[in-house]
Amino acid sequence: MKQIVLSTIAALTLSTVASADATTLYSDPTTGQVFTQPGENRVKMGEFVDANTLETSGEKTTVIAKDSPEFLLGQETAPNMKFTASDNPDMWLKLGVRIQGTFENYQRDYEDAAKSDTNNWDAYLRRTRFEAAAGFSKNVSFTMDIRNDKANYQDDGEQKFNVGDAYLKISKPFGTSLVNFRLYRGKIDVSRTETVKSAYVLHYDRPHVADEAAQYITHNRRGTNAKMYGDWKKKIYYEVAFGDGVYSGKFKDAGGSSFDGDDFNQKSFFYGGKVVLSPFDGWEETKRTETYFGKGKHFEIGASYWNSPGIEYADSNVSQTIDHELINLEMSAHYKGAFVQAEWFQFDGVVKNWGEAETGKSTGWYVTGEYVIEALEYLAPFVRYENWDKYDGKGDWGLESKMAGVNWYLRGNSTKVGLVFQEDTYGKDLGDYTDTRFKVTTQWFF
Repeated sequence: MKQIVLSTIAALTLSTVASADATTLYSDPTTGQVFTQPGENRVKMGEFVDANTLETSGEKTTVIAKDSPEFLLGQETAPNMKFTASDNPDMWLKLGVRIQGTFENYQRDYEDAAKSDTNNWDAYLRRTRFEAAAGFSKNVSFTMDIRNDKANYQDDGEQKFNVGDAYLKISKPFGTSLVNFRLYRGKIDVSRTETVKSAYVLHYDRPHVADEAAQYITHNRRGTNAKMYGDWKKKIYYEVAFGDGVYSGKFKDAGGSSFDGDDFNQKSFFYGGKVVLSPFDGWEETKRTETYFGKGKHFEIGASYWNSPGIEYADSNVSQTIDHELINLEMSAHYKGAFVQAEWFQFDGVVKNWGEAETGKSTGWYVTGEYVIEALEYLAPFVRYENWDKYDGKGDWGLESKMAGVNWYLRGNSTKVGLVFQEDTYGKDLGDYTDTRFKVTTQWFF
C-alpha cells in the first residue's frame, strides 16, 4: 500500500513540473513499485523534479525590478512580466501594459484683440499600449508594442491601434558589447529624450523641438531600418543606421502646416549615427532614462548627425528636391536626487511656407531638470525651458515654452501621478498667441 501511495504522489508531481535536470521514473503496474531505471514489465511514469532542482531550473515568472527602492506602494516593476522556459532558460516571453491619462485645462490667448480667446477642458489617454517581447536564444530577441495614443484628445475622438516598436535584437553575436544589431522598427537616436522610453520621461509630452526631430529623418524615429550599435566599457557608446525616410503625413513647413501637395517620393535611405561619451570614471551612463529616484550618478555628452536625402515633392505645381539634415548635441547628468538634461538641434532643409519654394535652417534647444525628495515619499519637482527659432534669420518664428510641475512616484514609474503647468508663446509668424495648460497626469506601467 505504501508503494502505491508513493507512486500516486510521484505521478501527480510529475504531471505539473519538468526540467532538463529531472530524473525519469518507472513503475511496475502489478506491484506498484517505483524504479529509477527501465526494466522488464516497467512502464515510464514521467520525470521527477525535487524542490531544490525546480528552484534553480530556470522555470520562473518575474516582474519586480531587483534594484528598485521601496516606494510608498512597493518596489517598481521591471519593464513587463517575464516568463522563462523551464527546458531552455534562454527562451522567454515578456508581457506588459502602459497607460497614461491626462486631465487638462487648455487656454489660448491671442495678441490680436480681434481674435477670440479660448478656454477648454479636455481628458484623454495620452498613451495606451500593450507590450510584448520574446527571447529566441541567448543572443536573439524580438520586442514590439501595439498602441492607441491620444484617444479622445481634443476633438479627435477614438484613435486606431497601430504597431510602434517592432524590432529584432541581436545581442553580442561576436561575444563583445562593441557589436550589436537591431533590425526593422527600432528607434534611431535623433534625440536623447526621444530615445528614452516614454514611461521614463519626466513629462509625457516631450519638447516641441525634440518632437520635430522625431519626424525629420524618418517616420516617428523608427521607420523600418537596420542599426548597429555598441559600447566600450560604458565609456563610449555609438550607433550607425540606415533605413526608410520621411513620411509625407508628417512632412511640415516651418509653421507646422502639413504637406498637401502631390507626387511625394523619396528614393534614398536615411543614414547617420551618434556617439555618446561618459568621460568620468564612476559616472558612466548605463541606461537611457530621465528618472533615477535619488540613486547613483552619471555624466555624459553626445553628438549625432543624420541625413534623409532626395525628398521629392510637387508644391503648387513646382517640383522640389531637398535633403533633411539634423545635428543633435546632448548633455545629461545626475547626482543622487538631482538631474539635469539639455539638448541642441539644428535642422537644414526646412520648408518656410508651402507654395514659396524657399528652404532654410531652424535651431532650437531645451533644458530640463528634476529633484527627487526621498524624505517626502519620492515627491519630485521638475522644470523645463525650451527656445526654438523655427526658421532662422527671417521674421518672428520663435517658440518659447516654459514648464513647471511635480511628480509623485508612488511605485517608481510603475505608478506615478503628476501636476504640470505649461506656457507656450508663439511668434507673429506662427500665429502670435500663447497657450497655457494645467495638467493632472497619471501612469500605470509594468
